[in-house]
Amino acid sequence: MKNADFLTGITTSGTPHLGNYVGAIRPAVETSKNKELISYYFLADYHSLIKNHDPKLRKQSALEIAASWIALGLDYDNCVFYRQSDIPEIPELTWILTCLTAKGLMNRAHAYKATVAENEEQGHKESDKGITMGLFSYPVLMAADILMFNARKVPVGKDQVQHLEMTRDIAARFNHVYKKLFVLPEVVVDETSAVLAGLDGRKMSKSYHNYIPLFDTQKRLRKLIMKIKTNSLGPDEPKDPETCTLFSIYKAFASRSETKKMADRYRQGIAWGIMKQELFEYIDEILKAPRKRYEELIKNPSDIDEVLKKGAMKAREFSVPFLEKIRKTIGIQSLG
Repeated sequence: MKNADFLTGITTSGTPHLGNYVGAIRPAVETSKNKELISYYFLADYHSLIKNHDPKLRKQSALEIAASWIALGLDYDNCVFYRQSDIPEIPELTWILTCLTAKGLMNRAHAYKATVAENEEQGHKESDKGITMGLFSYPVLMAADILMFNARKVPVGKDQVQHLEMTRDIAARFNHVYKKLFVLPEVVVDETSAVLAGLDGRKMSKSYHNYIPLFDTQKRLRKLIMKIKTNSLGPDEPKDPETCTLFSIYKAFASRSETKKMADRYRQGIAWGIMKQELFEYIDEILKAPRKRYEELIKNPSDIDEVLKKGAMKAREFSVPFLEKIRKTIGIQSLG
């Protein structure tokens, strides 16, 4: 196996939603079909241990996420699609990298600093209250995910750029102390990739409980879209499309010409009820066939498991010999 051209993962901590689709799943599915690239996509189930302590939820989330990727057309025969926990070389590499990573580097991680700031704002005596070593050293596990397959490019959202920079620092440190084994991964931030707003206007997120599940029922999809907050402008009054959650979601799915026509309708005046109904019909049509496939997959989890196991076998064709090379480099090897 050759080094990964692209690598990305999704944490198994909840149900996939529309924001996950337009931000991560859709571009990954497109890349997976490129015969000239070696792409790795994985379920980050070890990462989910940081915040999710419900075993049933973790298992269900892994099932739903894997089924979503497959239902939406991921070419798992052409790419490498696997479960993080099926690659034992990753946690071993995590420990090796942890022993080279400066605590000061981890102190600067945004997620850690944000939790410390929150504790201080709430007046807790211990600024590290509730912070586990999983949260603190999360960037090292992420670095191992990437460096295990020497990924050349890693598509991330803007909130993950710092972690990629840390991965580069960790890789450079290893290369300097031991031997140049790791590629310094390139951060790929798609500026055109949509960040969807949720039901309340904030970023669509499981944390805010404002998301629209990707493969909910048709009836539920419509109900949630009808709940999206709008302003009090009347049906015939001109409206600004750029400040509207409904329009931002429509834009993420529609073509440029369709988006332009809808923007014109906003400026001429469009009733919120009509816009919500049209948005529902547009998204429902796109998801209709994948939803049917998704429902079939959910009923047959062993089929999904088989796909993931085959993906893990492909991934380990690279990780097993590469970890052996890393071990030899750091002096952990046979004494003979």
